[in-house]
Amino acid sequence: MTHLDPPDGHGRPAVPSAGAAAALARCVSVEPAKFAAAHWGHTPLLSRAAELPDPAGFTDLLSPADADELLSRRGLRTPFLRVAKDGQLVAAARWTGGGGAGAEIGDQVLDERILEQYASGATLVLQGLHRIWPPLVDFARDLGLALNQPLQVNAYLTPAGSQGFATHYDTHDVFVLQVDGRKHWRIHPPVLPDPLEKQPWGGRADEVGATAQGPAALDVVLAPGDALYLPRGWLHSAQAQESSSLHLTVGIRALTRYALVEELLALASEDQRLRASLPFGTDVADPDAIEPELTETVEALRDWLLRADPGAVAARLRQRAWPASRPAPIRPLAQADALATLDADTRVTVRPGLRWQVVPHGSDTVALRLFDRTITLPAACEPAARALLGGVAVRVGDLPGLPDDADRVTLTRRLLREAVLVPA
Repeated sequence: MTHLDPPDGHGRPAVPSAGAAAALARCVSVEPAKFAAAHWGHTPLLSRAAELPDPAGFTDLLSPADADELLSRRGLRTPFLRVAKDGQLVAAARWTGGGGAGAEIGDQVLDERILEQYASGATLVLQGLHRIWPPLVDFARDLGLALNQPLQVNAYLTPAGSQGFATHYDTHDVFVLQVDGRKHWRIHPPVLPDPLEKQPWGGRADEVGATAQGPAALDVVLAPGDALYLPRGWLHSAQAQESSSLHLTVGIRALTRYALVEELLALASEDQRLRASLPFGTDVADPDAIEPELTETVEALRDWLLRADPGAVAARLRQRAWPASRPAPIRPLAQADALATLDADTRVTVRPGLRWQVVPHGSDTVALRLFDRTITLPAACEPAARALLGGVAVRVGDLPGLPDDADRVTLTRRLLREAVLVPA
């Protein structure tokens, strides 16, 4: 599941896999191949701190003091925080407001109101930490590369003896990383295996509640440094024990076969038979009237699916998946300084975590596809561009395929300005 991909134009970041492998190893106590075969998408996995490479735990990613910093001194706004109590969300109006002179925006987190909520037993959910907290920005990028999936990171702060949410299931896989305190987890088998995002647990609340009354598949207390993997659909509830609890939840937004179905159906609009109108006067409420139309439609769809182009499907999936995972942050000021001082001796490398494809584009150009745009380059630049995208630091003057240093500097400057490259 971890890899070092060559710069072959298929869209995987060509970066060393050491960081990715280390990130996954912090979450699972088995080898990646065994995790992929025995647990990924199938069964939970409990990994105790003593079985993981860093028994010290996860406080380097987010400590209780870090959480206090976010809640009190960073001008946090919704939706980067949720508050839950007795299984229900607390309205944001009860814990947000303006920040005083020069910061009057009315949805800022107010620390004194958060104290009131937390002291009365509410759970605090810090959301989107993979975007705002530096250690988790890096960890999420590395783990996302290991899994080749987009992901998100939330933190849950629960007072002693409290439970933020009733038994439920998630529509994405999760890693639970216990940072501080102890939390009692009860895990039950799915009532709906592999639920899609459009199939949340609320639509099956009665079935979820009834299943939660039965014997648990896993009944454990997580201590600091422990990790738990849960596939989507597995029911769970968690309660803090004798002291407050802080854990991280890494949500993995895996693509499904249903995503392939959705993209195939979107492409099926190219088939004239499938665009045809129903006959004049068809009573759509009459099964007998619909039956022959359904038969012909299924036949047309079957014929079209047999001619489906994998390349077209992959292109649509790329447009769906790539924007869900951002590459490493860049430093705009440092990047601008690098542009100003760029010369043939400058060393640069591809932006970590960047997904890219280089494909033909016309007779004398190539297209560099990125997560948010496409850049067109002269075809003569392709060897140099692939060298720059290869995942190792490159001296500008050593780029292949271009006649002189002026052209090499021009190409490199373009890709630095486009935030494809960063200074090495």
